[in-house]
Amino acid sequence: MRLLLIGPPGAGKGTQAEILSRILGVPHISTGDLFRDQVGRRTPLGREAARFLDAGELVPDRVTTDMVRHRLGEPDAERGFLLDGYPRTVPQAQALSSVLAAGGTTLDAVLELTAPEDVLVDRLLARGRPDDTEDLVRHRRRIHHRRTVPVLGHYAGLVRTVEAVGTVEDITARILTALGLPESVSTR
Repeated sequence: MRLLLIGPPGAGKGTQAEILSRILGVPHISTGDLFRDQVGRRTPLGREAARFLDAGELVPDRVTTDMVRHRLGEPDAERGFLLDGYPRTVPQAQALSSVLAAGGTTLDAVLELTAPEDVLVDRLLARGRPDDTEDLVRHRRRIHHRRTVPVLGHYAGLVRTVEAVGTVEDITARILTALGLPESVSTR
């Protein structure tokens, strides 16, 4: 299964991605992890990304897409994958569609995790990270809404919206239902 996971900060994407990766037997591919891996190993893409990161700039879409393309070409992603953190913009979604088409494949579904803003803010503030102030958390949510929500339009027909409120297990069950998979698959 080839999935994309989208949701605002605090929606539980990382938690659900790890669970779904195990249940579905596909790798969880996080762009944050890709950046850390490529930069840490000092690969050509990692060195290029580091130039932008060290300057406090956003890594260009081309570099991010190249990292994703490379990762999707690895053997463990042949049967499927779960993308988390990419694409975040419509141009990135268009680039991903091209990458997948070149490999003769497409996404099976786009999972949109939603939750009320106050729930998201409370979750992020509870993490206790110094950069998780209420103003900054609300600002990141506005950025997500402005930049990433339009990506959902690019994937019209593939989007499965899941309310990410409740226990982790409840949310996982809702996701499995949205994907048309039996909840019993989560006991594997």
